[in-house]
Amino acid sequence: MSAQTDVRVVPYSIRMTDRFRGITEREGVLLSGPAGWGEFCPFPEYDDAIASRWLATAVEACTAGWPRPLRRSVPVNCIVPAVTPERAAELVVASGCSTAKVKVADHPDSLAEDLARVEAVRSALGPQGAVRVDANMRWDVDQAVHALRELIRVAGELEYAEQPCRTVEELARVRRRVDVRIAADESIRQAADPTRVPLGEAADVAVIKCTPLGGVRRALEVAESTGLPCVVSSALETSVGLAAQVALAAALPELPFACGLGTVSLFTKDVVVPSESLRPVGGVVRVPDAAPAPDEAALAALEMTDPARRAWWQARLERAVAGLPDPSAAPEGWLQA
Repeated sequence: MSAQTDVRVVPYSIRMTDRFRGITEREGVLLSGPAGWGEFCPFPEYDDAIASRWLATAVEACTAGWPRPLRRSVPVNCIVPAVTPERAAELVVASGCSTAKVKVADHPDSLAEDLARVEAVRSALGPQGAVRVDANMRWDVDQAVHALRELIRVAGELEYAEQPCRTVEELARVRRRVDVRIAADESIRQAADPTRVPLGEAADVAVIKCTPLGGVRRALEVAESTGLPCVVSSALETSVGLAAQVALAAALPELPFACGLGTVSLFTKDVVVPSESLRPVGGVVRVPDAAPAPDEAALAALEMTDPARRAWWQARLERAVAGLPDPSAAPEGWLQA
């Protein structure tokens, strides 16, 4: 492994402001290397092969850095979890964003709740704001068609619907039946080869997440392969890991849509000082030159204290290192911390 004099491995646990993706606590590991800091935070249900791709993103940040940015700020959407209409409106107003991404299909009978939430978001944004919805593959084709027609009715217009169904074939069938753009997310990043997904008849927008794809450079290859306009979206990282996603958005040749990079606002705290946090201001996120370094006081408050959870994350990190195409690329010391 490459030499590193001040390697650190810091497991963290941060409470969420609202339940999101089924969790109220976000866990992960902050890692240092010769080029700075990175973050390793695959969700617990992901297997070791997927976790190794998440680690590859941290290795890139810690050892190589990122391509030159083409822009110094990135427009972002606010994120609205499966919350009450009143809470949804609060989140939109507080965000300062003109685009909102609303989570829908949280449970099988959620349509009435989804409609009320989207209607509240539309009211909070006003008629000029853009509303997009994300179903995370939870509908079949007929459910998607019915739900999207109803959501369009209360929203007036949807900018796009993200991953309404599971398969590329299902996305294509929905796309033929509803008057709304379809965005592909899981269909890309969960594919055996994300650069060879046949999206021509299935999607109008590609959602690209560099953290689970293996880094900024790999994600740029995937984005180019889609032949579609791209939206860069977070994998629910702290500002340390989110910096890689922002770097990807900053390096794309074109960026026609607001990106899903406002997710630090879903955390009660961040691991960096406020001036370095990648929380959106006025609907944009600034582009940092490198991942911000964690603040020592924040680390003291957020570092994981449960010995069993620390051991779990250390073991997972070691398995992910072993699964890298080149395990020697990981800074020396990550396995001995």
